[in-house]
Amino acid sequence: MKKASGLLLAAALLIVGACEEPASGPYLEITGGGFIFNYRIGEAFYGFVARPLRTIPEGTEIVAAFEDPAGGQPLIIRQQAKPNLIQYSFRTPGVKKVEKSKPYKVSINLIDPDTGKSFSTLERNFSSSIDQKDLPNAPLTTGPGYHPYQKQ
Repeated sequence: MKKASGLLLAAALLIVGACEEPASGPYLEITGGGFIFNYRIGEAFYGFVARPLRTIPEGTEIVAAFEDPAGGQPLIIRQQAKPNLIQYSFRTPGVKKVEKSKPYKVSINLIDPDTGKSFSTLERNFSSSIDQKDLPNAPLTTGPGYHPYQKQ
């Protein structure tokens, strides 16, 4: 009986020890993302989902910078890190001039709330499988029932 209890205790300690998070390495990983074309409303956007790999200090600002396909300044989306959140989702507003197969850069910076400086950066490229010129210039439908769009 003592032997079985000792084995159970050893197994429990191994499981608890395996649950510890790594002390170094990236804070986040991008687990999915890309371009979405909603032909019904004539809009394109892109985004991604990031999953924490280790605890992000509370109060940290997560800043995602998306390359604007139309050129100009990057599109910036900000979120605050929250304890025990299993994923963060980032999405641009509508974008224009998306080109097929062209890589568009996305970067994620974790900003220390005390110093205002970045302490972790992650970069990735996304590309579209179609050109935006294949998307309608105006909404095809309007309203929740997708009624045909009427010019006024």
